[in-house]
Amino acid sequence: MKALKLVSLIITILGGLNWLSVGAFEYDVVSEIFGGADEVGSKIIYIIVGVASILSLAVLRDVAKDD
Repeated sequence: MKALKLVSLIITILGGLNWLSVGAFEYDVVSEIFGGADEVGSKIIYIIVGVASILSLAVLRDVAKDD
């Protein structure tokens, strides 16, 4: 479970960095790699990042529990 939380956190951070590049530079790395935001590959990556964000809530719960 610890490895899953770590992977989820890393994917969430990478997704956040992609959103930073979208907001700051209007450059979507994922859609650039897969040929557009509407392509199947891009949608799969967006879904993976979304699921990883949900799983990262468990990390947040663990951090809150430590305090």
